[in-house]
Amino acid sequence: MYYGYKISDYTANLARRAEADCREVFRKIDENALTCSAKVLSAFQECRVSTADFLEITGYGYTDSGRDKLEEVYARIFGAEDALVRPQLMSGTHALYVTLGALLKPGETLLYITGEPYDTLKSVIGTAGESRNSLIKFGVKYEEIDLIGDDFDLEAIRKRLEKGDVKVAAIQRSRGYSQRKSLVIDKIEEAIKVCKEASPETIIMVDNCYGEFTEDREPTDVGADVFVGSMMKNLGAGFAVSGGYCVGRRDIIEDIAERLTAPCVGKSLGANFNQLASFFKGLFMAPTTVAATLKSMAFAARLLELAGYGDVSPKYDEKRTDIVQTIDFHSAEKLIKFCKGIQLGSPVESYCVPEPGEMPGYPHEEIMAAGTFVTGATNELSCDGPVCEPYTAYMQGGLSYDYGKLGVMRALDEMLDLAEK
Repeated sequence: MYYGYKISDYTANLARRAEADCREVFRKIDENALTCSAKVLSAFQECRVSTADFLEITGYGYTDSGRDKLEEVYARIFGAEDALVRPQLMSGTHALYVTLGALLKPGETLLYITGEPYDTLKSVIGTAGESRNSLIKFGVKYEEIDLIGDDFDLEAIRKRLEKGDVKVAAIQRSRGYSQRKSLVIDKIEEAIKVCKEASPETIIMVDNCYGEFTEDREPTDVGADVFVGSMMKNLGAGFAVSGGYCVGRRDIIEDIAERLTAPCVGKSLGANFNQLASFFKGLFMAPTTVAATLKSMAFAARLLELAGYGDVSPKYDEKRTDIVQTIDFHSAEKLIKFCKGIQLGSPVESYCVPEPGEMPGYPHEEIMAAGTFVTGATNELSCDGPVCEPYTAYMQGGLSYDYGKLGVMRALDEMLDLAEK
């Protein structure tokens, strides 16, 4: 019993061992959080953020100076020329679609150098689904270069880019629904260097979802021209209730803004509808929240290993570059049971029972557990996965370490009930 919260003695004892093993890992996470917090605090001060920047603006938003200040802060934190931070970008997938649509014209080539992208991006590109509005349907050419294990195929990338006809080379930092590891910034830096040497005019775009503030450098620090993400993940910190962002070169951000709004209007249009205080506060708290999530996931990895579920990635003491933790259960029943346990450990709708079902943009039935304050927010403790081999759970989030720890312990108890039957 944790002050009335029911956790089995067996799981509680394993948790003590797991937490002791994670002590040095937690110290490194806290060091990184301090570095990232210093960047955020410096940007807020240098950009002279004031309470006036939180005022509500409606309508066209032509006079939304707070929105402009928020984008200035984003650009300053990430060492970029400009940024676009808007509630009208409704998800990471939407932000990527708008970005790619802005950068690619009919006949131009998009090259993914990290192999197949995330499932919903396949529909955006047109390699899956039957949408009449995919990039391929609009005449964009598409190619991809597979990773070699968990590394870039640098020689293949160099040879392809030297041909000179690739407009955008795209990198997906996080693993998505694949068995590869997520890509650390050092590896991304190496790949970007090869791309720039082979084809200086090619735009390097990074899908940065789940990766922000997990390391002390971001894609723009290592040469990316633009990176894109969702504010319902790391940078929203549980405060942002919607939104996405793009950070990068000024001309690229201008093109993306015109694609989102209208030509010759661009960033001038679009009020933030009384969300500015939440966006600023979420960004301010993001390093701390990301650190809590990383601790929760490291703890979960070690706890599950100690409980006999050793197919976890990353390992608890492995370097992390995103907030995603995977567990291969090799059983549909175990995957579903674990997700139900995460739901039971949630603060919202813990009484609900997730069941596998069809999801738009996904080829397989999905099981999704997310008892979150913001619907679909993956910076809150959540877990999902396709109900197919190897029956992998993709877990992420946790607004605080204590809540993340309790949620994972509750999920393990649910798994142990299954093992005892």
